[in-house]
Amino acid sequence: MPAKSKASSKAKEAESKSKQQTQPVADTEPPKTVNERSLQRFHQTNPYERRREEAGGLHALTPSERQSWVNASLVRGVANKDIFLTTKAEREFWKQVSKDSPPIRRLEKQHLTKAVHDWGKDKNGRDLGEYPLELFARRAEKQAKLTALEVLHRRFLQGREFAQDGVPDVAGEANITQEDIDEERSRRSEMSALRKELYGDKMGPYATDPEWDDVVPIPAEEPEGALATIAYPEDYAEVMSYLRAVMVSEEYSQRCLRLTEHVISMNPAHYTVWLYRFKIVQALDIPLADEIEWLNQVSLEHIKNYQIWHHRQLLLDHYYERIKSTPDEVKRFGRSETEFLTQMLEEDTKNYHVWSYRQYMVRKLGLWNLQELLSTQNWIEEDVRNNSAWSHRFFLVFSNPAHSTEGSHAMEHDPKIPQDVLDREVRYAEEKTLLAPQNQATWNYLRGVLVKGGRKLETAEAFAAQFVKGIGEGEDMEEVKSTHALDFLAEVLAEKGQKEEAFKYLDRLAEKWDPVRAGYWKYRKQQIA
Repeated sequence: MPAKSKASSKAKEAESKSKQQTQPVADTEPPKTVNERSLQRFHQTNPYERRREEAGGLHALTPSERQSWVNASLVRGVANKDIFLTTKAEREFWKQVSKDSPPIRRLEKQHLTKAVHDWGKDKNGRDLGEYPLELFARRAEKQAKLTALEVLHRRFLQGREFAQDGVPDVAGEANITQEDIDEERSRRSEMSALRKELYGDKMGPYATDPEWDDVVPIPAEEPEGALATIAYPEDYAEVMSYLRAVMVSEEYSQRCLRLTEHVISMNPAHYTVWLYRFKIVQALDIPLADEIEWLNQVSLEHIKNYQIWHHRQLLLDHYYERIKSTPDEVKRFGRSETEFLTQMLEEDTKNYHVWSYRQYMVRKLGLWNLQELLSTQNWIEEDVRNNSAWSHRFFLVFSNPAHSTEGSHAMEHDPKIPQDVLDREVRYAEEKTLLAPQNQATWNYLRGVLVKGGRKLETAEAFAAQFVKGIGEGEDMEEVKSTHALDFLAEVLAEKGQKEEAFKYLDRLAEKWDPVRAGYWKYRKQQIA
């Protein structure tokens, strides 16, 4: 047999080296990120593509390597008959493919990104492909768990729909039990937490509560081109969207009552929700004791809130119609209200809303009694400068229908007021003035008593004069213990027709004793003139 030529031997050696070069090369280091693992798997299923990348391009490959690369690229097209070859060419093609033995399954590489696969981004905008493998695996577990929960969630919705139609589900059950609802509520909370963690989607407590599935929330609509839209917190925006929906549908139910409680806890000054709550109380005939117990707690938490007291006033009107024919019930209710008002005033003795409601309550329940008068007197004894307490005392004394004219204005003469009542109130005002001569509240009260009784101010001139001495007799001779007494005496002098003397008193107030209000004293002179 003749010896083989050297050229033939070298060609086979080159072909053998080429085959060795095109075989997949195991990575020396395991992948750390998702993108690295994807690239590794791509190279494992595309060895000729990897060889092309390592060589620096198709032109750098040997003829045999280029042919193998082309064959590997055409395998799928030829197999699917997307690429037409003659019978002979196709036979030769498959012969060459069989000889190269490329991997049967090949991963495709995306052309829009540098990575093999676009894994997307997380809720923070981070590329999921850059996740460490362990972190990505944990994320995948949570996604699988969320998917399983969603399957159970859809099953619950289907079961409830069947139950509403009276059709038994696959398990033969025709009703949704409270246990099913509680389980679904818990499931939705878990789904909400997973969605927020995975995708940044937040589901509020109402969206996750099966009880509210039948309500389509109405979001707030900002006008087009608004200069500054209100950035409501997500939880507040959700609860308000459900409130709008039930108000539009005029639903008055226990769940709506709980909804109003939630809104009020977030925004106690929301006037509309208070009105809606009162309608619910009326419609459901909620026991007054239950509503008052809740309202008391809210009142103590928000002592300066006005809407609370308007709601209480509506409750008073509503409940009074039921008890007005039973005096004992009226007394019992009045006593309980007074006790709570006392508790509120201990928090803030000059709370205008509390005193305003107290006047309304006294008039509505007819609490024109000694106990109410003494209660008010206690607040004055505690703080003689409490204008609110003085105002309430004036109301109790001079609006009492037993000895006053109905509709009589606070600062007009009422001939029906007994003289002994007037004498008592004058003495009381003077006694408290002696404790604090510079207290304007007592002087205002004294004026009011005299006007109500139709008495001239000069009847108290001697009392006021003890706080003022030497006016107009020189700087060293003047002594004023109360600027309010000086003002009172100026009124007395004007009342007596002694205008020049009155001007002198007002001038001294403006120049020395109360210069801060000089403009006011000038105005007073103009009134007298």
